Amino acid sequence: MHVRRTRSPTLTLVYLPHLDYDLQRCGPDHPRIGASLREIDALVGALLADAARDGARVIILSEYGITPVSTPIHVNRALRQAGLLRVRREGDGELLDPCQSDAFAVSDHQIAHIYVARPDLSDEVKRIVASLPGVERVLDRVEQKAVALDRARSGELVALARRDAWFTYYYWLDDRRAPDFARLVEIHRKPGYDPVELFVDPAIRFPKLAVASRLARRALGFTSLMDLIALDATLVRGSHGRLTDSVADGPVFLSSERRLVPEEPVAATAVKDLILRHIFD
Repeated sequence: MHVRRTRSPTLTLVYLPHLDYDLQRCGPDHPRIGASLREIDALVGALLADAARDGARVIILSEYGITPVSTPIHVNRALRQAGLLRVRREGDGELLDPCQSDAFAVSDHQIAHIYVARPDLSDEVKRIVASLPGVERVLDRVEQKAVALDRARSGELVALARRDAWFTYYYWLDDRRAPDFARLVEIHRKPGYDPVELFVDPAIRFPKLAVASRLARRALGFTSLMDLIALDATLVRGSHGRLTDSVADGPVFLSSERRLVPEEPVAATAVKDLILRHIFD
């Protein structure tokens, strides 16, 4: 609101994380979500009131709908156990070595792109991944084309999770060999998204004291990792990425301008043009 009142931008984008984080932590059915809804409702109300001040058009958009999950799928561990994924030792931990691997996965919630070094291995990799508990489908290049996933950067195979499952990026077989960044909030070195970053390790008895001690060490000039993240993927209770079985569980596109929004469902690829219509129509 400060930026809008002092800069008058043509377009303002605001991310409200209230439901995103808690829905992944707790799942949609948890009582805590009621408080998150009330918080975001009050905040959206304030933003709408501010928009009314100068007649700004408003879009409320969710990229995805989060549904309950209970089954993590360790796709990279399965590829490693099959001898297809390789690691290298660095310090006390292991790092995924993509260049030396015959196959590895980049996980993103309920979808995983699987990169296969040699075409003759595709059928074997597809069979291994398809057999994992929680995997719904594994798409080769031809099958990807049918659902518009055949992009230049897509994996040779794309795996889709079952409605109650999601893909981890974990590739180590022993937590003692996990790399240091596995226990950190770290978006660059992990080969895939890690929703477990939303949790402080429940094994830490006094988490606030643990945070304070690490910050104190940093303040004194010592090196200190904020290694507070759990390695327990079963903590995650909500995820997204696959098409939801029910439309009611999916994303929404809301607008203050009824005439600028089509009656039929809005495709994700149409959002950009709809935003431009709201600005220039």
